[in-house]
Amino acid sequence: MLNYRHMNDISRMKRVLFLASKARGMTSPNPMVGAILVKNNTVLAEAYHRKAGMPHAEALVISAAGEKAGGALLYVNLEPCCHTDKRTPPCTKAIIEAGIKKVFIGMQDPNPKVAGKGTAELHNAGIETVTGICEADAKKLNEAYIKYITTRVPFVILKTAMTIDGKIATPEGQSKWITSELSRRMVHRLRSSVDAVITAIGTVRADNPQLTARTRPQRNTPKRIIIDPGLAISPDARILQTPPETFLVIQKNSCQSAAVAEKKSLLLGRGTRFLEYEDSLHLGWLLKRLGEMEITSVLLEGGSSLNSHALEDNIVDKVMFFIAPKIIGGSDSFTAVGGKSFRRLEDAHRLKDIKVRKIGSDILVEGYIDRISANS
Repeated sequence: MLNYRHMNDISRMKRVLFLASKARGMTSPNPMVGAILVKNNTVLAEAYHRKAGMPHAEALVISAAGEKAGGALLYVNLEPCCHTDKRTPPCTKAIIEAGIKKVFIGMQDPNPKVAGKGTAELHNAGIETVTGICEADAKKLNEAYIKYITTRVPFVILKTAMTIDGKIATPEGQSKWITSELSRRMVHRLRSSVDAVITAIGTVRADNPQLTARTRPQRNTPKRIIIDPGLAISPDARILQTPPETFLVIQKNSCQSAAVAEKKSLLLGRGTRFLEYEDSLHLGWLLKRLGEMEITSVLLEGGSSLNSHALEDNIVDKVMFFIAPKIIGGSDSFTAVGGKSFRRLEDAHRLKDIKVRKIGSDILVEGYIDRISANS
């Protein structure tokens, strides 16, 4: 049974997680971190890390509390940093100098430069630490950071909007709008939470999208990554007219003609950037390139071909299927996932940690790719 004090610690850590989440989409490549400083059962200060390069949450609450920080309890959802290989000073030093009595930590930092070293430094300075308060929630909050910092490739969310019979477009390619306005607003918030959106030239030509995050207040707008092997995109496409950067993924050998070279030069002059591959595109290669650019999370927003390609290349971490109460029918309508069919049910992609919720008139099903079951 949880005692009162432990329940108090959980309540405070949940508040810390809420504070950290307020910076969703704003801190990359850093994690989202919140902090609360408590003394004599009174909150002295609370804060959260707002952007990479800006003060960390621990430093903010210590600065706000001033001399009162001595003997206080610090609650933080991620192990305090202890290294100097960054733009801000180590938080462990600030905690020690402030005379903090005890530190409650949601989870250990998986960054090899920290990973237990921050806690050890606090221990060596005589500061008591407790790790693992609301650990599952802390890991869920920073799931993209955890994958990126341990693999150096982005966390991948596959999002699709479909009818209840699994169709994403009519035979003519019409897909606006399958889902409700409420679902579309949620997708804009989802875009604002990631570093980049990946789509393919087929979607760009069919829908002429902007793929921006139109949220209020305006938050992060992700980079756009367009898979366009032969550089078929129109220079007037809306996605090329809107900040921030747009990257075109092209096949080197398919873009050698004078006309294509001229188009490439035109787009380069407008600020479009290019990622070139040789013979065939494996999306794992693309993720590595994006990771080198410190892109920690991506949202896949394509059609059935891109969805199947992503699943076949085993790059998807999480799926989000928005299902509208509509039926299109027909074998010639576009399905959510194309590509090859599995001949045996036991070979199908499996999901775990599934959550189902209602978004207006739609249903959102989200879950994580179960790679353990797939490999067993």
